[in-house]
Amino acid sequence: MDLGLEGKKAIVCASSRGLGKGCAEALAEAGCDIVLNGRNEAVLAATKAALETSYSVSVTSIAADVSTKEGQRALLAACPDPDILVNNNGGPPRRDYSELDREALLEGAIQNFVTPVELIQAVVPGMKDRGFGRIVNITSLSVKMPIEGLDLSSGARAGLTAFLAGVCRQLAPHGITINNLLPGKMDTDRLKGGFERAAQQSGTSIEAIRAAQSAEIPARRFGNAEEFGQACAFLCSRHAGYITGQNLLMDGGLYPAAF
Repeated sequence: MDLGLEGKKAIVCASSRGLGKGCAEALAEAGCDIVLNGRNEAVLAATKAALETSYSVSVTSIAADVSTKEGQRALLAACPDPDILVNNNGGPPRRDYSELDREALLEGAIQNFVTPVELIQAVVPGMKDRGFGRIVNITSLSVKMPIEGLDLSSGARAGLTAFLAGVCRQLAPHGITINNLLPGKMDTDRLKGGFERAAQQSGTSIEAIRAAQSAEIPARRFGNAEEFGQACAFLCSRHAGYITGQNLLMDGGLYPAAF
């Protein structure tokens, strides 16, 4: 399917690896010029080289923490007029709510609520002028289904979802859509880290924990960054102009509900 994105410009936050990288790859495949972002310069450089080798698009890499104003300014300087913004950022570490102090609470809110709102505020005026804009926020299954120890991540991302539910309707007349992708158990480094912690705590092997968790998913497998990225690219496409304010679960059927 031709997504109608040839020549569009996309900023993809936290995209040197994992789900962000999957989104960057899918958008590059669709013909978008890409601004990559990450904190590890070596990993970022490797991702940039791979995209440039595979696709005939411009790829710019910005090594920065997108949660900082300096990092945001660097991204926007590299691409002042993006057609597409994919908001993504690492979530706070797994921690019981009782262990969260004020500093941790504020940092989590900045990472997963304040930062995407600030970037949206920055890119929307240009999108309005051009009559086209696609904004996709990578949030989490935990927005809809609580996950123990991820309360801060869940709360910040649920707040973002509610905040943008009204904003997206203000922007719809201007050809701008805002949607959220909610990953479930995806085969990423973060998930593997969870297996390692569970193995240490229980004395069970990583392989056994992985198999048990996979069996809980109706699809009987974990998701991957490639299919996640393709869903993101579709939401950014010309075919998705009538889709806004939606939360797309990508969880293999793990969330048990009809709506």
